[in-house]
Amino acid sequence: MTYSKKIQGLVQALTLEEKVGMIHGNSLFATKGVPRLGIPPLVMSDGPMGVRMDFQPDQWVPAGNDADYVSYLPSGSALASTWNRSLAWEAGRVLGEETRGRGKDVILGPSVNIKRSPLCGRNFEYMSEDPYLAGEQTAPMIRGIQEADVAACVKHFAVNNQETERLYVEAELSDRALRELYLPAFEKAVKEGKSYTLMGAYNKIKGEHCCESQFLLDEILRGEWGYDGVVISDWGAVHNTEKAAACSLDVEMSVTNDFDQYKMADPLLAAVKEGRIREEQIDEKVKRVLLLMERLHMLEGDRKKGCYNTPEHRETAKAAAEEAVVLLKNEGNRLPLKEKKIKKMLVIGENAVHVHSCGGGSAEIKALYEITPLMGLKMYLGGNVQVDYTPGYYVPSAQETQSASWQETSLENGGGQTRDTEMLGTEESQKRREALEEALRLAADERYEEVLFVGGLNHDFDSEGQDRKDMKLPYGQDEVIRKLLEIRPDMTVVMHAGSPVEMEEWADQVSALVWLWYSGMEGGTALAEVLFGVVNPSGHLPETFPKYCEDCPSHSIGEFPGDDTVRHKEEIYVGYRYYQTQGKKPRFCFGHGLSYTTFSYEEVQVSREKEIEVSLKVKNTGSRKGKELIQLYIHPVDNGADRPVQELKGYEKIELDCGEEKNVTFTLSEESFARYDEKRKAFVTEPGRYEIWLGESCEKILAKAEVRIG
Repeated sequence: MTYSKKIQGLVQALTLEEKVGMIHGNSLFATKGVPRLGIPPLVMSDGPMGVRMDFQPDQWVPAGNDADYVSYLPSGSALASTWNRSLAWEAGRVLGEETRGRGKDVILGPSVNIKRSPLCGRNFEYMSEDPYLAGEQTAPMIRGIQEADVAACVKHFAVNNQETERLYVEAELSDRALRELYLPAFEKAVKEGKSYTLMGAYNKIKGEHCCESQFLLDEILRGEWGYDGVVISDWGAVHNTEKAAACSLDVEMSVTNDFDQYKMADPLLAAVKEGRIREEQIDEKVKRVLLLMERLHMLEGDRKKGCYNTPEHRETAKAAAEEAVVLLKNEGNRLPLKEKKIKKMLVIGENAVHVHSCGGGSAEIKALYEITPLMGLKMYLGGNVQVDYTPGYYVPSAQETQSASWQETSLENGGGQTRDTEMLGTEESQKRREALEEALRLAADERYEEVLFVGGLNHDFDSEGQDRKDMKLPYGQDEVIRKLLEIRPDMTVVMHAGSPVEMEEWADQVSALVWLWYSGMEGGTALAEVLFGVVNPSGHLPETFPKYCEDCPSHSIGEFPGDDTVRHKEEIYVGYRYYQTQGKKPRFCFGHGLSYTTFSYEEVQVSREKEIEVSLKVKNTGSRKGKELIQLYIHPVDNGADRPVQELKGYEKIELDCGEEKNVTFTLSEESFARYDEKRKAFVTEPGRYEIWLGESCEKILAKAEVRIG
């Protein structure tokens, strides 16, 4: 790597103490600057659903800043559910501009870890179970962030797929699983997203903590991928001074306020002075930090200023929320609802009024506002429809803004927590019965033309620092839904959550089922507009929704969450790769999502020159304008290798008026058909026949074509 003369001159002018100060936290979210040389501190903020509130420099206590309210964006799961690269870029642009507007340099996101289990507490932050989809949505988001002279920090590198014992657990997996599933999204973030920074994970791989791993950071990240950005540790993820200094970790951050005692602080100074570490190793880290500052124009006077809470940002949040809503069931065209036929509407479920922005761990933010489902419905319907509400189920402790001390606590207990869905005392049981009885009484009132249930999870369950114990709905919601359906079989159910829940007690009885993720400040608006047909739903699941937790491959073999070691014995068969290959039917498959209109695929053609082009004609055959998601999977026909039945290798989302048709083209290379060969230590493309499957989900394939490789 060749550095500018300015960087080389600054490194020569820095003292050893100043260099070390630049590569570890000097406060909870910033490194130390060198004012005499015009080098500012590097200031960071949690994300990526919005810029987190300000904290006091040396303790996890809010700074009390009245000006740190920000736009609240849909979660990573929601953005992935849009399957829209342009929206990912727009969301990134908002996040970058607001990060700059708040005076920060690095936003800690996006999060791209693969969803190995539905129980992972941070799944709501992550994109997908599929590496291709995760990478394709992440790369444009990073580019959008960095348009604002802000660094994205893609995280958590790598195989950080659970919260239980996350600080010390060893992820034991084959090189094939690592290369095919857990690394590709990071590689795309680095090579195509050009992420300026990357966060190392807590866990171990091959016996080394990720932030001290020469295998991950030197061999793969720097060596194979040619990464020249800054590697930042997760907070408290460094354990050994010499190992951290010897590998390509650049900046150590942590959760305690003894900043001089961080492993890359005074202990590093002592190691250099004693000759255990060469100063040249420190110089390389400092050079990369200075290169980052150069890229962000921090060493000059022409840096972008940013902005936050603008009308344009709110419009982006709304657009993303609209495309994230997934219509899971719509038997008999139950939806959209017809406003003119409704005079009174009953909304049941505590999640109709729950505010989600202020929880979830490091993803919590101070939202400028958050439109809940009930607010969204009332705002949309105005005074034309009477909208009444009852909670239906009792939540023992209403979600409050979390004390930031959870961050230190989670390190003390190793993150080894699971959250039970049922912990009830006598008083709570009584309140639950009362809430249910009131809901049943109101639902029986025939003057309500429509009854809507809004349930799901909240950040008592979807949260950093803990995994869920099971997929069950908390607070007795299954009983509530089941009994309500006995009275109102036409009731529409909305699940408001960041990760899958078990729905087997009632899913077959409900005719209309809508999935609303943690969809940001405009989530309630988006839901109302989808329910009443102003917006035609176009969200598709970025992960499989199993019927039961034990159906999930990591659980069926008893390898989640593990003990000191979590063994990935399912290998590459995660998510739909497992369900489709084994012929196991989930509740809702990967890629599933319904629309209020219909589409047809025709005239599929495959042509080959240097690359493989797949083209088809897509037509809107229904009565409404809508957006269609065309998913492309490859299927090996006569390849003898151990491979999944199908793998996602392309997708395009298009909008069509009634009767309109468009040509859609996909471009594939031979690498699109490759698998990782552990003996050759490389990706190889086996010669033979492959089918191209085109469809609306991994199960609903509407067209096929064949191509021969080799």
